[in-house]
Amino acid sequence: MIPVTKPFLPKQAEFKSYVSSIWARQWLTNNGPLVNELELKLQQYLDLPHLLFVTNGTIALQLAMQALEIKGEVITTPFSFVATTSSIVWQSCKPVFVDIDQETLNIDPEKIEAAITPNTSAIMATHVFGNPCDIEAIDKIAKKHDLKVIYDAAHCFGTKYKGKSIFAYGDVSTTSFHATKLFHTIEGGAVFTQNPDVLKKMAFMRNFGYSGVDTFSELGTNAKNSEFHAAMGLCNLNYIDQILSKRKELSLHYMERLGKADAQFQVIENDTDFNYAYFPIIFKSEEIMLDVMKQLELVQVYCRRYFYPSLSALPYIDKISMPICDGIAKRIICLPLYHTLTAADQDLVVRIILRTQNYRKKQVVKLADYGTLVNGSNLGLVANGH
Repeated sequence: MIPVTKPFLPKQAEFKSYVSSIWARQWLTNNGPLVNELELKLQQYLDLPHLLFVTNGTIALQLAMQALEIKGEVITTPFSFVATTSSIVWQSCKPVFVDIDQETLNIDPEKIEAAITPNTSAIMATHVFGNPCDIEAIDKIAKKHDLKVIYDAAHCFGTKYKGKSIFAYGDVSTTSFHATKLFHTIEGGAVFTQNPDVLKKMAFMRNFGYSGVDTFSELGTNAKNSEFHAAMGLCNLNYIDQILSKRKELSLHYMERLGKADAQFQVIENDTDFNYAYFPIIFKSEEIMLDVMKQLELVQVYCRRYFYPSLSALPYIDKISMPICDGIAKRIICLPLYHTLTAADQDLVVRIILRTQNYRKKQVVKLADYGTLVNGSNLGLVANGH
C-alpha cells in the first residue's frame, strides 16, 4: 500500500533517551526543560527572535486572534484546511471569503480591497502548500486600511521568502507540527511574532492567563505542550535538512515524470526557497480526477482531495460562490509524498495517471469518430445498415 503520507520517525533509541530523561525528572508538562530546549533550537534553526511552542496549529490561530484583539470581519481564503475558517468563527468573528489566484492557489490580493468594510479588522491568509502569499501586496493593503495580518503557515516549515523564514512575516504567523507535517512533534504547533508585547501576551494566554504564581493578566486557555511532544520535535529537528532535501528530490522526480500529463501544477511565488511539503495536481475536470483516484486505489495507492470541499461550502457560514476556488477544489488531489517513498513507488503512481488519461483520450477520439460517421458523408451507409 502507498498512502498519501507517512510521518517521519527518528531512531527509536534517540526518542527513548529523551523519554528516560523525562522519567527521571518526572516533569511532564507546564513549560518543562525540553519544551524550552525545543523553542530555543527552533529559534536558532529558523533564525527568528521569538516563538512559542503550543498544543496545535488550530489553537495557534486562536491565540493569534485573541492576542491581536480581532473583532468583527476577517478577510480570508476559501482554499485552506477547515481550521483556518473554524478558528475565526470560534472567536466569534465572521469570515469574509476572497477568491484565490488560479496559479498560486493563494488568496488573490487584487480582490481583497473590494471585500473590506468598516467592520473588517484583519486578513487571515494561508500560504497554501507552503507557497508564500503575495506578502508585499497584502502588507500594503493592511497598512492602508489599518488591518492586522495573520498568516496561517501550517504547511511552511523550511520555506523561506526573500532569504527569511516565512514565519517572519505578518503581525503573527502560525504553524502546525502535526504528525502529517514534514517537521512534527506528533501533535503541536507554534506562533511567531516580531512584536515582543504580543509575544508576552500569547505566552500568558497559552497557560490560562497566568502572569505569576497566583496572578492573571489575560484571558487564557490551555495551549501548552508536553515534554513528550517536545522530545519528538528535538529528535526530528536533527533530521530536518535531510527531510527537506528528500522532499525536493521526490517532488522534482514527480515533475519530470508528469511532464506529459494533461494537468496543472501550482506556481511557486518568486524569491522563494520552497519546502516541497506537498505535491498537488489539478486535472481538467472532476470526472477525470475521480477516475484517476479510482484507478490508483485499485492498486492500493491513496491520494487525498486536499483541499475539498471549498470552505465557502461549510454549513455554519453564509453561502457564497467562489468560482476559481470552487472549480479547483473539485479537481485537485495531493499525490503520495513522504520521506520513505521510493522512485519506484512514484513511477507506479505516474504510470497509472498517464495511462488513465491516455485511455480517456482514446475514448473521446472514438466518440468523435463515431460522430463524424453518423453526422458526416457516411450517414447513408449507417442508415442502410452497411
